[in-house]
Amino acid sequence: MGLVGWGLGMNGPLLNSPSVGFEQPFEMLHACHERVLQRLDLLERLHAHLLSHGADAQAQGAASDLLRYFDLAAPHHHEDEERHVLPRLRAQGHVLLADRLAAEHREMHAGWLALRSALLSVQCGQTVALSGNWRDWAALYRRHIEAEEGDAFPIARAASGDLERNAMGQEMAARRR
Repeated sequence: MGLVGWGLGMNGPLLNSPSVGFEQPFEMLHACHERVLQRLDLLERLHAHLLSHGADAQAQGAASDLLRYFDLAAPHHHEDEERHVLPRLRAQGHVLLADRLAAEHREMHAGWLALRSALLSVQCGQTVALSGNWRDWAALYRRHIEAEEGDAFPIARAASGDLERNAMGQEMAARRR
């Protein structure tokens, strides 16, 4: 199945994204994770597509989608976690987990910068190999999401009441305006 059949059309993304609002901030964080996982799947398909078809229009569209997501949405998501999840983890005595997740954010950012240049080339129609570490980067992202979904978010959610979650959602929305 090519990139179009997977969920990327010639005119842009056709990915099925979960939709929730900022009034449910932890659900919003989860929905962001779903979108990240979709993009990681797209990255894997793009790699295979490049090997067999080169940087054709489908590959260029997929690269554009990945660049748009990881340049814009992912940094906001990481900042949400840095501002609202990690402090709650630390306050609940989960300092090692918070420090690990913060370190992974930095590692994922550095990995993205290495991958980004290859995707910019693909977006311009140049057939290039994705950086050699893209698989490691995607695996790190998947492990990171598992730790947040399985450990960090439940702890942070339990440590915040309705008023705190409301303020969290308002702050997240305001930063995106």
